[in-house]
Amino acid sequence: MLPHDRSSFTQGLEIAGGTLYEGTGMKGESLIRATDLATGELHREVELPDDLFGEGITITGDRIWQLTWQEGVALERDRETLTELRRVEYSGEGWGLCSDGARLVMSDGSDRLTFRDPVTFEPTGSVDVRAAGAPVEELNELECAGGQVWANIWGSEEIVRIDPATGQVTAVVDASGLLSPEQRPGTDVLNGIAAVPGTDEFLLTGKYWPALFRVRFVPA
Repeated sequence: MLPHDRSSFTQGLEIAGGTLYEGTGMKGESLIRATDLATGELHREVELPDDLFGEGITITGDRIWQLTWQEGVALERDRETLTELRRVEYSGEGWGLCSDGARLVMSDGSDRLTFRDPVTFEPTGSVDVRAAGAPVEELNELECAGGQVWANIWGSEEIVRIDPATGQVTAVVDASGLLSPEQRPGTDVLNGIAAVPGTDEFLLTGKYWPALFRVRFVPA
């Protein structure tokens, strides 16, 4: 368990090069920050303009993409400085984002994942997510790891593993019970998945949570 800023309305979480990157939401409060994974020391933090509601983030090379919720723009940033380099428009809402190394995977709160070019952000395809034939909706924060896509289900304490080739849910994680009764007051929903490079572990957190939890997903 690691400390987490209780003022953070967590929207995106990712680890790269020993740095934990986090994007947060709410208009007038949205930001992106980079902290040292080992020590928690803050490296950099950049606030979004007050009219933008930050959403998911992902890293691709020396760049970071950051979504906005209903404003229809993705912000491309320099990974080192977090400086905004440009904006690209997209249709619909922005929720979660991850990179599988070759393409971006984006959620919009529906049962659909959209694939995007990591340079232009243009859509290149999509897949509908299903579990036992039924749509899996409100797909939120995403993490690409091991050729699979892990997704928070908005408003729940479940995380699903999705085969991006077929859209089939191949596992469901019960992430309930992470917070103790003492930690729970003032917190919001589970949101935030970051694969720990070189391991089979993940960091999980939530909106306004006081902690990050390092976990391994195992069969029940």
